[in-house]
Amino acid sequence: MTRSGNPVSRSFGQALLALAGWRIEGGVPEPRRYVACVVPHTSNWDFVIGYAAKLAVGVDAKWLGKHTLFRGPLGPFMRAMGGIAVDRSATHGVVAQAAAWFRRMPQLVLAIAPEGTRRRVDRWRSGFYHIAREAAVPIWPVALDWGTRTVRLGPLFTPTDDADADLDALQEFFRQVRGKFPDQAFPLPAN
Repeated sequence: MTRSGNPVSRSFGQALLALAGWRIEGGVPEPRRYVACVVPHTSNWDFVIGYAAKLAVGVDAKWLGKHTLFRGPLGPFMRAMGGIAVDRSATHGVVAQAAAWFRRMPQLVLAIAPEGTRRRVDRWRSGFYHIAREAAVPIWPVALDWGTRTVRLGPLFTPTDDADADLDALQEFFRQVRGKFPDQAFPLPAN
């Protein structure tokens, strides 16, 4: 298995998770070409736990973040951590651009929180799904369960031609997951 980082960075990530009382359940799929759907996103602490898990399992994941996070002195730091700035106020072909990244790179893990914000939303943004479809790569569901302090690494999901059914199936993986602030989490429909 190809891993990123080194034993020191992986040990650092594992130590951070252990100090916070978190554990990892599941494994990292191969090959490393997929969109990671990371849910829920209700707190800035989700990034800290997600980044520690990324280090712990040795995944060189890139992530999309709002462009304002990359301004000033934090910009180079955010990019070094794998961040890619996105201006969500403008329509400028992020799906096509991300799909092109997958075509050019032999390995790419692109982590996206489908809520797109820490606030409660009525629906997931579907960009992560459309990126996976256009790039012909699977989706990797990753749950940050604050209720059990578990990072759940799910099996790869291959999108079909039925977006509604696919999103329902993906949301099923996250049904029992609790966000840090549950009242801000996307309300998954009842079974």
